[in-house]
Amino acid sequence: MSSPDGIDRSRRSFLHVALSAALAGGVAAGCQVRPLYGTMSTPGGQAVPAELAAIDIDPISDRYADEDAARVLYNELTFNFERGADRADKLYRLKILMDLASSEVGVEQLSDVPAAYTMTMNTTFVLSDIATNKTLMTGKSFATASYDFSNQRFANLRAKKDAESRAAKAVAQDIQARIAGYFATRS
Repeated sequence: MSSPDGIDRSRRSFLHVALSAALAGGVAAGCQVRPLYGTMSTPGGQAVPAELAAIDIDPISDRYADEDAARVLYNELTFNFERGADRADKLYRLKILMDLASSEVGVEQLSDVPAAYTMTMNTTFVLSDIATNKTLMTGKSFATASYDFSNQRFANLRAKKDAESRAAKAVAQDIQARIAGYFATRS
């Protein structure tokens, strides 16, 4: 048999849980969840996909990186922003500085020859308004991709290009998501 004190404790525990749930529900009721790429408009009036399609991407300098990696990043961003739609009037400019570095991460035990590399792509980007030349957003993004090194020269070149491409695609997705988030929340 339980004591009256035990019943009182269980009621208090239940009340605490119920009160906590009610407060959490009240706080969550003030939150607004909506699809990022849906048809709902941003506080500025346009839908996020239309805002993304209005971005003009400056050519990415390959001064500190491979030309192919710069081209892959540019093409991925162009596709991600426009999604095959008609070219909209460009309202924004995106400038990207890119750096690509490779480092050894694995060494063959007896021959002291690299067995694996990691490719790291670092980017800094600036989104600005074309009409006013005002900076709207700045950010940094990076991605890494590993590849194996073998005794076959063509396989090594192809593996390196593939790692550069994978890193460029990851950076493009990150930049797109961050800029879409900016458009979705700006007022």
